[in-house]
Amino acid sequence: MESQVTLMRALVASVPVGMLFAGALALFLRGKALSSLLQLLGAGCLVVVVLAHICEALHLFPSMEWGLELSPGHYLDFGSAVLGLTSFPLGYLLHTLNRTPPRA
Repeated sequence: MESQVTLMRALVASVPVGMLFAGALALFLRGKALSSLLQLLGAGCLVVVVLAHICEALHLFPSMEWGLELSPGHYLDFGSAVLGLTSFPLGYLLHTLNRTPPRA
């Protein structure tokens, strides 16, 4: 039952995370700047978090010991979440600060 809830949450989270990744990829392909690279890296890390939760719910890769503290799965999930939640907003901030105002 708990794994079904985890799977449902991961699948629901995959929609906005996928859209975030697609937007970051489009921005990066349009203009390869540090800010767009940071956004793409952050969005990619959030995709890894969603995939880790899907693997946990489906009991894939049992050697990762998903859901247990001090396990490789825990560190992959936690590290990706921290990196994603820091690099994406930092890239967004840099992108916003480097934008040129529209001419009147």
